[in-house]
Amino acid sequence: MTRNIVRKTVFAGVVAALYIALVMLNIGYSFGPVQFRAAEALTLLPFLFPESIPGLFIGCLLSNTFSRYGAPDIIIGSLATLLAAFLTARCGNRWLAALPPVIVNALAIGAMITFLYTPDATWVSLPLNIGSVALGQTAVCFGLGVPLTVILQKANLKYAIYRR
Repeated sequence: MTRNIVRKTVFAGVVAALYIALVMLNIGYSFGPVQFRAAEALTLLPFLFPESIPGLFIGCLLSNTFSRYGAPDIIIGSLATLLAAFLTARCGNRWLAALPPVIVNALAIGAMITFLYTPDATWVSLPLNIGSVALGQTAVCFGLGVPLTVILQKANLKYAIYRR
């Protein structure tokens, strides 16, 4: 039992480190209304590995300390990733699993950007910000995340991680 807890904790730590590394590798495209955060491909991991949820949350939390949006992004962005990860873990197939990160982040981050930077033009800019975040999330989750789950499932990674 203890060995399994250690493995899950180490796995979550590796996921957090990978998330941070991927954000840092393309930091110029990781924040803002038009973003292509490659690390968001990892948000499909809970579909295969529910134990990756804390790692995603911590990785996003630490990555968002570099955001120009400051505390709101650290809090809202990280909680959006946490909610999306929980929802992804409950999806029945990988295509549906890609939807929670797209929808949750588009709504949360799109709204956050709108209310922080264009409060006077909320109803004009809100749909634009939600749409642009959704577009980037869709590209990453479906273009990188879904293939990632296929590769990991074919590699039978779960067995490799938890074998004795």
